[in-house]
Amino acid sequence: MILCVIPNPAIDRTLHVEELRVGEVHRATRVLSAAGGKGINVARAVHTLGGDPFCLGLIGGHAGALLADLVAQEGLSAHWTRMKGETRTCVIVTQSDHDATLINEPGTEVSLEECSAFLADVEQFSTLAELICISGSLPPGFPLSLFESLLKRLTARGKSVWVDTSKQALKIALGVPGLNVKVNAAELGDALGVEISNAEQAMDAAGELRKAGLEQVVITLGKDGAIWISAAGSWKASSPKIQPVSSIGSGDAFLGGLAVALTAGLPSETALRQAVAAGAANALTFGGGLFSRQDFQAIVQNTSSIIFPSHP
Repeated sequence: MILCVIPNPAIDRTLHVEELRVGEVHRATRVLSAAGGKGINVARAVHTLGGDPFCLGLIGGHAGALLADLVAQEGLSAHWTRMKGETRTCVIVTQSDHDATLINEPGTEVSLEECSAFLADVEQFSTLAELICISGSLPPGFPLSLFESLLKRLTARGKSVWVDTSKQALKIALGVPGLNVKVNAAELGDALGVEISNAEQAMDAAGELRKAGLEQVVITLGKDGAIWISAAGSWKASSPKIQPVSSIGSGDAFLGGLAVALTAGLPSETALRQAVAAGAANALTFGGGLFSRQDFQAIVQNTSSIIFPSHP
């Protein structure tokens, strides 16, 4: 089982317009309402690629009940920790030939009791997991100290834990020895206070994080692919050129592809190629974490990788 932990899930409303113009009335030409949050996108990708995902998150109110129903309708297994507040809704506006515009609600503030109940559920279900993905933001009120404590406990038990988050939560994760991180270049650069705009800079940053105690570091570079550094070596992988529809959720599909490859025992270089292919396949579709197995298979056959000079 691949445990997909979602501290701050959402209902994602994706709207497509021909052209977004501030201050004007628009009529959407396509609409998609789906369970959202990075971890749910990861679970979708795992499911598409034949893995065994299990979603675990904090939900509440009418929107939370809707989210649970939508996840069940997709055939994804889940357990939800209940909170008193309402699950957030996020709006994604896509348009042709432009990056998507995201409006993310912060989420309802959670109590210490709700956080503790959620962490207890994570501890319980983690015992059954081959690999754990913790994805997305923390809801308001979630203590960073509890997040750090959870990461340390899971890694101390020898669990393979991959974290994909940002801002203060990412800074916390970067300081936990034995942890694995998958992060995009912009978020990592923001956390470290450095520029990461190419593979060489990404590899240098990843090498420093390895020295600081992280087990494996994967940095995604958008259309330029991704890099991976671990004790086994350093690699960069790139997909063939595609005509993207929307990049929303591609980083999550990447992590889902990575998780499936790792639990199948594939070598790091092969796993990286499969992860890149899953992210690229996602960019061909409308909606986060949604792609076809056929698109993935076509792309992975033409995804290339190179070995980078080893980093200490």
